Parts: sequence; structure tokens; C-alpha cells
Amino acid sequence: MKSAIIVGGGIGGLVTALKLHRVGVSVRVFESVETIRPLGVGINLLPHAVRVLTELGLANELEQTGLPTAELIYVNKFGKKIWQEPRGMNAGYRWPQYSIHRGRLQMLLLKAVKEQLGENAVLTGHHLISFQTLGNKVEAQFENRKTGEHLGSYTADVLIAADGIHSAVRKFYYPNEGLPKFSGRILWRGLTESSSFLTGRSMIMAGYQDQKFVAYPVCPETAANGRSLVNWIAELTVSDEMPSRADWNRRIDKNKFAPAFKSWDFDWLDIPKLIEETDDVFEFPMVDRDPLPQWTFGRITLLGDAAHPMYPIGSNGASQAILDADALGKAIVEQPTLEQALKVYEAERLEATASIVLANRKNGPEVVMQIVEDRAPNGFENLEEVISQRELEIISKKYKQIAGFDREKLNQLKEVQ
Repeated sequence: MKSAIIVGGGIGGLVTALKLHRVGVSVRVFESVETIRPLGVGINLLPHAVRVLTELGLANELEQTGLPTAELIYVNKFGKKIWQEPRGMNAGYRWPQYSIHRGRLQMLLLKAVKEQLGENAVLTGHHLISFQTLGNKVEAQFENRKTGEHLGSYTADVLIAADGIHSAVRKFYYPNEGLPKFSGRILWRGLTESSSFLTGRSMIMAGYQDQKFVAYPVCPETAANGRSLVNWIAELTVSDEMPSRADWNRRIDKNKFAPAFKSWDFDWLDIPKLIEETDDVFEFPMVDRDPLPQWTFGRITLLGDAAHPMYPIGSNGASQAILDADALGKAIVEQPTLEQALKVYEAERLEATASIVLANRKNGPEVVMQIVEDRAPNGFENLEEVISQRELEIISKKYKQIAGFDREKLNQLKEVQ
């Protein structure tokens, strides 16, 4: 039986484990942290990613854990609507789009991996310290990062690095790459239970590039009670100097950013109140990395954020990692050798994800908000005098094509049972 070591027990690593197991590969996942907990805030799963998870038998779990997104709305800094479109099955896709708590999704995937692959398929507290190719095998050495204890070596036919934006495997092949690229923008994120806004399943983005606010509900249980557990992101351009990595994802004082949004009380959403009612707010810089010329090195390849970290624009990060896992599994089925499969996987996914990274640097579909800010910084009465419906439609459709969720193309794909 073919075998694989997966480095990293995040969303990309766990979905890869499920997919490779489905196609007959023996898999073990190695995760640095000793206990995987449901950390994080909200993310979105686009229909093409939901399709993959549905094929892996997780449709019911997703329905119970995530909230189907009904619509996406862009508004200016005064709360006036720029663009509105239905999402997921409301837009005619065969699969939903889900707004979901990242930690709950990770725990859902971890449970599925342990049920399908066995309890011992995920080894926590195992931090990768070195690896090498020995003939037709890859050997990896691990240690306990807290104690420094050496935990031994493991071998497999291939090694899949799903170890995130600070990937040790990526650093081995690109030792001079340095720190991630900082956008000059900081994100502050929180979760707040509040009264529902708009449809109760709406995702909104307000403002423009230098000052933006995103909000969407993520909990089906709360929604059933007429309330919303709202995931929100406040974003400001601050400087060209990236904060110390030691400060990333840390709790902060809301007064650091809240005053910038004090007037953003729209008729349908009170943003200052939402921020004020949040207990814990986390801060981290908006970063990515330049696209790479190569992910695959013989029997070793990169996946997810290790391969293509991108700005959180267009709701794409987790979805693209899931698409990576799917492409890798299909390549293993279709190619005569694992080394060829890794090359085919890279050929399918490298350029596609590079295009998204670069598009997100230009604000992806959210560029419409900046266009309106540039043309009408004091607001507008008639949107058509600022930007035409045709221009809005072209921008929206183009990004869906770049990101791989053009409705017509996606709906034509056959489901794999």
C-alpha cells in the first residue's frame, strides 16, 4: 500500500488525509501542538470546496456546523449598497457556501480522520525537525517542541507539507525567502452574539481598502433562535512596518482601532456596538508570500498555506487548501507513480493559486469598494453615476473564474462517490 506523511493538522492537512485515505493511501498526520483545540474565528467555504467535502461524506456534519451563506453585499463607508449577489445554492450552485467557525470545522475534520483512519492516524506534539529522501522513501524526524525530546523517525513513500505560512519544509527549499510579505494592513477579529442583521445569513463588507469592516454569522444553533453569532473583521492600513511575529494573533485593547469605526452605525448594522460587545479581539497582520516556481521536489510537496498563503480576500484561503487536497488525491489515482502524481498535482494547482494570490493583492472582487471610494469619497445618491451594473458584474464574474468557482463550470462537474 502507498503511504504518506502529512506535516500539519490544520484544515488542509486533515482534508488531505481524508482524501488520500479514500484513494487507498496509508496516511499519518503529524501536528506540532500537543492538543488540537477549536481555535480561531469565522471562515467561509465556497461551493467548490463544499463539493469536495461532500464527496468525502461530510455533508451532514457541515450542515449541522456551518451556516449556509445567503448573500454577499458590498457597501460604502456610509452603509450604502454597492453590490449584492446571492451565494451558494441561492445563486444556483449545486452546493452551498458555508460561513463556519474555523475551529469547529477543524474539530469536525479531526473527528472524521480518527473515525475513518483510526485514533493513531494523528500524532500531536510532533514537530518536524528534519527530513530526507532515502531511495524510494522519505524519512522525517520529529521532536516535542516544548521539551526538546526526540520522538523518532518515520518513513513513507511521500511527504506532504501542510504546515502553514511558516512551513519548515518550504523554508528548507527556499531558505532565503524571509518573512511573509506585509500588506501594511492590520486585521482585528472577533465573535459576538447579537441580533441578526439583514437576512440573518448575509455576509457584508463595508468601506474600502484602507478601512474595511466584514461581518457574517457563523452558527446555525444561534440562528435558529433568531440571534446571530457574528464573526467580524475590522481592517485598517497602518504602516509599511510589519509587527513582530511574537505579537501575531494576540488579544488587544479595542481602543487601538475602534475609534476609526465610531460613526459606522448603519440603519441595519451597528458596528460600534458590535465591537463594544465583543469580549476578546485578536490582532494579526495581513500577509502573504510571493508565488513559488516549484512546490514538488521528488517525493515531497507543499500544500495549502505552505504552498500559497494569500490575503483573506474573496473567502478563499481554506477553500483553496481543500482544492489542493482533492487535486492531489485525483493525481495519485490517475498517475502510475507517486512522483508523477506530485508533479501533476503541482501543474494543476501552482499557477491557479498564484493567480489568486496576485488577484487578492489587487483586492480581488472587493476592488469595487475602492473604485466607489475613489470616485465618490463623500458618498452617492445614484450608484449608476459612480459605477455601472455592467462593470460590477464583470469584476464579480472574473474573480469567480480566477478562483475556480464559476457557477456554470462547477455545476457541470460530476460527483465522485
